[in-house]
Amino acid sequence: MTHYAQLDAWIDAHFDEEVKFLQEMVRVPTDTPPGNNAPHAERTAELIAGFGFEAEKHAVPAQEVKDYGLESITNLIVRRRYGDGGRTVALNAHGDVVPPGEGWTHDPYGGEIVDGKLYARAAAVSKSDFASFTFAVRALEAVAKPAKGGVELHFTYDEEFGGIQGPGWLLKNGLTKPDLMIAAGFSYEVVTAHNGCLQMEVTVHGKMAHAAIPTTGVDALQGAVHILNALYAQNTLYQQVTSKVEGISHPYLNVGRIEGGTNTNVVPGKVVFKLDRRMIPEENPAEVEAAIRDVIAKAAAEFKTPAGGIEVEVKRLLLANSMKPLAGNQPLVEAIQKHGEQLFGQPIPAMGTPLYTDVRLYGEAGIPGVIYGAGPRTVLESHAKRADERLELEDLRRATKVIARTLADLLA
Repeated sequence: MTHYAQLDAWIDAHFDEEVKFLQEMVRVPTDTPPGNNAPHAERTAELIAGFGFEAEKHAVPAQEVKDYGLESITNLIVRRRYGDGGRTVALNAHGDVVPPGEGWTHDPYGGEIVDGKLYARAAAVSKSDFASFTFAVRALEAVAKPAKGGVELHFTYDEEFGGIQGPGWLLKNGLTKPDLMIAAGFSYEVVTAHNGCLQMEVTVHGKMAHAAIPTTGVDALQGAVHILNALYAQNTLYQQVTSKVEGISHPYLNVGRIEGGTNTNVVPGKVVFKLDRRMIPEENPAEVEAAIRDVIAKAAAEFKTPAGGIEVEVKRLLLANSMKPLAGNQPLVEAIQKHGEQLFGQPIPAMGTPLYTDVRLYGEAGIPGVIYGAGPRTVLESHAKRADERLELEDLRRATKVIARTLADLLA
């Protein structure tokens, strides 16, 4: 029996245990916001200690976390060293997730299994890869027994806010410097590039007035609508800008939250909206931000009423650079494609994704990496960030085997 077949057999023999481990992962909420993620890290460390894995607990200082807008972050590193020489490969999955929202037909923290699918928030993105990565390493050590190199498990808790206090914090503080890395996946593809993301908060100030005499006020909502129309006009123009990266189409802008006003009988004096601008890898983030600010400033200057104009404040909330392929990622791509095709029975393309992730931070630190892990054929199928997020358990099984085989190749 080859190493590959032995690895597969070990994973099959321990698969029920892997599923139970994933159920434990999804039963500890990590809604971000509010971002109280330390309890999940503690539970993870406790569970993997039963496998003989010692997790280093790296708590981000409380004030830093509070200033960042979250409640608690403890990032974990598990170092498995097999011998001198060879590569160190990091496997990174994030535990923080968006709140479940409405519309669920299953308990978002239940880990319920129906028709071969496990339902829960983060079942697909990315607590599934807490399980796939952990059990792939266990299989590797039980079967392949590498004699050199090493593996690191990075379980971090700041992907939804941009990664600065997750992988970014570990890298900034010199706590890790692997040779290669694989980050949690969300589809069958091996992802080598992704969009960047700019998020901004725009506050429009007008002048409150009684609704019976509206001309004595300056309607901040009307001013905001004027700015939004200008931004949406830009969104139409973005469709004419195309990326050369397969899987990524064009830039786009979304306004995901608007709030303001005091009552129905009051002309609103203040409106706040938050926008999300996705940047293709070919774009320059500084130029994108300057252009957005210019559109907002010009639209605000155009808006005039008998009682005066509006004032606008623009605050950057997040600037996440795009992920661009590093030349050294080829061993990862080739191994995952080879084993993925054998186990899934279909080609595994290397491509980009319009999402943004914290993986870019490893690339910015000069560490070649890819995104691959347990997920469905497409992100849409997983219901990620929607109600009834789910994971096909057979996809979990096969992805675990792909990762275990890939590690065996890289550490041979």
